[in-house]
Amino acid sequence: MPIYRFVATFMYHDPRSAGFLSDAHALGFHDLQRIKCQDLYFIEGQLSQEEMQQLALKLLSDPVTQNVESSVLKVERNLSTFQPSTFTTLEVAYRPGVTDPVAEQIVRAAHELGFRGVVRAATGLRFNVEGLDAGRVNKLARQLLANNVIQHWALGEIAPSFPEEAQASGQVEIIPIRSASVEELLSVSSTRRAALDLAEMQAIQAYYRKAQRDPTDVEFETIAQTWSEHCVHKTFKARVAISNSVIGNSQSNSQCPIPNYPPEVDSIIKTYLKAATDKINAPWVISAFVDNAGIIDFDDEFEISFKVETHNHPSAIEPFGGANTGVGGVIRDVIGVSAKPIAATDILCFGPQDMNPDSLPEGVLHPRRIQSGVVAGVQDYGNKIGIPTVNGAILYDEGYTANPLVFCGCVGIAPKGKHRKTPQPGDRVIVLGGRTGRDGLRGATFSSMTMDAQTGEVSGASVQIGDPITEKGLIDVITRARDLGLYNDITDCGAGGLSSAAGEMASVIGADIELQNVRLKYPGLAPWEIWLSEAQERMVLAVAPEKLIVLQDLCDTFNTELTDIGAITGDMWLVVRYGGKIVLELENEFLHEGIPQRQLEAVIGNSIISNYQSPITNPQLPDRLLALLSSPNIASKAATIRIYDHEVQGGTVVKPLTGVEADAPSDAAVLKPIGTKGKKGIVLSNGINPEYGKRDAYKMALSVIDEAIRNAVAVGADPGRIAILDNFCWGDPKRPETMGTLVEACRGCHDGALLFGTPFISGKDSLNNEYLGADGLRHSIPPTLLISALGIIDDVNTAITMDLKAPGNALYLIGQLPIPNYPVPDVPENAPALYRALHQAIQNGLVKSCHDLSEGGLAVSAAEMCIGGRLGLELLGTLSPETCFAETNGCLLAEIDPAAEANFLALFTGLPLTKIGAVTDEPVLKLAGEVIPVADLVKAFTGDIR
Repeated sequence: MPIYRFVATFMYHDPRSAGFLSDAHALGFHDLQRIKCQDLYFIEGQLSQEEMQQLALKLLSDPVTQNVESSVLKVERNLSTFQPSTFTTLEVAYRPGVTDPVAEQIVRAAHELGFRGVVRAATGLRFNVEGLDAGRVNKLARQLLANNVIQHWALGEIAPSFPEEAQASGQVEIIPIRSASVEELLSVSSTRRAALDLAEMQAIQAYYRKAQRDPTDVEFETIAQTWSEHCVHKTFKARVAISNSVIGNSQSNSQCPIPNYPPEVDSIIKTYLKAATDKINAPWVISAFVDNAGIIDFDDEFEISFKVETHNHPSAIEPFGGANTGVGGVIRDVIGVSAKPIAATDILCFGPQDMNPDSLPEGVLHPRRIQSGVVAGVQDYGNKIGIPTVNGAILYDEGYTANPLVFCGCVGIAPKGKHRKTPQPGDRVIVLGGRTGRDGLRGATFSSMTMDAQTGEVSGASVQIGDPITEKGLIDVITRARDLGLYNDITDCGAGGLSSAAGEMASVIGADIELQNVRLKYPGLAPWEIWLSEAQERMVLAVAPEKLIVLQDLCDTFNTELTDIGAITGDMWLVVRYGGKIVLELENEFLHEGIPQRQLEAVIGNSIISNYQSPITNPQLPDRLLALLSSPNIASKAATIRIYDHEVQGGTVVKPLTGVEADAPSDAAVLKPIGTKGKKGIVLSNGINPEYGKRDAYKMALSVIDEAIRNAVAVGADPGRIAILDNFCWGDPKRPETMGTLVEACRGCHDGALLFGTPFISGKDSLNNEYLGADGLRHSIPPTLLISALGIIDDVNTAITMDLKAPGNALYLIGQLPIPNYPVPDVPENAPALYRALHQAIQNGLVKSCHDLSEGGLAVSAAEMCIGGRLGLELLGTLSPETCFAETNGCLLAEIDPAAEANFLALFTGLPLTKIGAVTDEPVLKLAGEVIPVADLVKAFTGDIR
């Protein structure tokens, strides 16, 4: 059958080509003169010349901006050579078996347009490179233009690979473990990348000795997935022995033992995180720690759900796909609580963008490439699926060079009482959405392991490519099925695929599954691969047989595949068959309760306050301020923010960027969910500070909770209606010192949640974020805790922003500036009272603008307010440089109309509040005797593209 080749070229400026050229120069390819990127499409089928032209114009290009050349591919041509010329042609395409979502949509759209001769499609990229010889072009391909994990390339024209008709192999392997020695058990775990320790392997061995048989590969892989760190959180549920509990990170800074610090902690999630939520016992919390996402009350009709996931390891080896599917996965978490996704968040941590490529550890992608891929992956999924990305952050640290962190969040809304989680005997087990492939295998166990130079090669199948168009169909189907009461239970296919989703659904009742019914992307999958594949865009439902016809009609309407793969049984066993033959037969009690509790050790170290050195190295305040504003962690992230759609769905009130030129950073996002009555809205914010994590994990946890709450209150959130989520990213918890910092962070979370009355409703941990270098040393990320806050604002019309509003207004400091040179500031005990007073002032219309003090302290916060309003500030009194830049908790700046000052002051009676300046129409910042033009502040903050 003929294969048609189409090359689409931009007629005018192509930002992709400019981006590749800039990145190549940053990676040291200074001799690269020009690079031109073109889109490459292959179509197999029967097309006339007229149909080829129409297909090119209607589907494969934008005729206003692109030209398309088409030809019939001659299979006898040598597709791996090129002719010498002034430029070298390089073509990149997906490897066989990797999901190509654009190709899938090309076939679908071609058929809808009437091109029935289209059978299969594939996509790629073509690069014309000037200034490099073939060897350098190959090096450029490896470092920038292609990712060997999922793509291959050729100099000259490349041969496409198409998905084949799918049939599974049916091969099942028996794994002999009943008589295995200790060394053999550990070898099985290592060889199959199960990430199980000896105690866990021995528990499996004991189960099968009692059963008088050995496990199938389907059973072993299922147990490994179910017992993985990613799925069962065994570190957070471990019994932890505490030693050296003389620490100096209490709120009082005293160097004395913490009272009643236990010698042993039985489950840090139960002792600290869940305990805080239970003690607070907020009546507006609907669901916490028990479902795909946390849920809180919104109004009389609706509830709001929120989940934040990490996709770190996949993003390290394939940044675009890792981030892309991270967004898709967390959206499915929200769909999994029967909610419609209405907003997304993303918090990203990378290594330095200017790192010398020669200094990178073996097998590690350059941080610049990781960032560009991750940002593109977030943009691709969120924009295409139609969910606004409204809040986030980007941080840089050398510790993230080999292990980037990608936090993806999603907020959903659902009618109250519509979410069902009770499968019934006789229900059919239904898979909706995408087909199953080899992409995504062992992702749950992969994310539980330390990475090394071979990770990309060995774990390439753990990376998936997302298809947001298919997931949009899932949203449309499931929200309607929810309202019609068509299912009794629902969960998403995430880590572990059908094994996790169907296994979880069956955990309290039992199920019988037939794998031969599962629809595949391509041939050759073994039963365990079908069962464990983490192929994206799939949901699993329990549906009463009599409701299947209505559900099928819905799926047909939204072009979503429905597959019946089995039944809910009620016998408390999980049974999986292939072609009728049993390939898995496990008791639910063993599968879900049989994992041994881990025994870990934690060494709690001393505070390092006495070793801290002031970061102030330049005595010239203006230079120091401008340097901070242009530093990577503070400078504008507008170049990233603006490629995300934060307006889609029409509910965004306070956007990520604000001010008269929309280039100043908002403290939080405010949304009015479309379809809800009244003026009530939601507020989204976050707190994260890995610098504090390096010094004091306990205070870091307190600080980032305070930061998330402070940001939310700054735009108008009610401090009495804020729920929080935790995301821990840590190193290897088997190392006692590392476990000690994790215990301390959890203790800080407990104390911070109780201080503010903010319950945890969901959380996630990502451990073993370490890289084993060629030198044999482990390189760990800084202890990193992200706190995401979900608040309620009673009237979105009262929401305020951080940009200065009018000359003559007074500027007040809410809270107390800290003692300089402390590495991690305390959270003041009066912070909750300060935030309640500020909230009342905002509700009363007394506050014109408000901005929190965080990175860079008072000087940076004041400068950002000037940037937002393009107005000046004159700060009163004498402030030392150390005080100007000292970072603090519990502090904000508020702009107040002079006519409202008396009422504002009355709300803060007995609380620290200081009038420190005034807004001026002269565009300069006057600070500590220095005068800095606002234009200079703007240039420093926005000058670099990041």
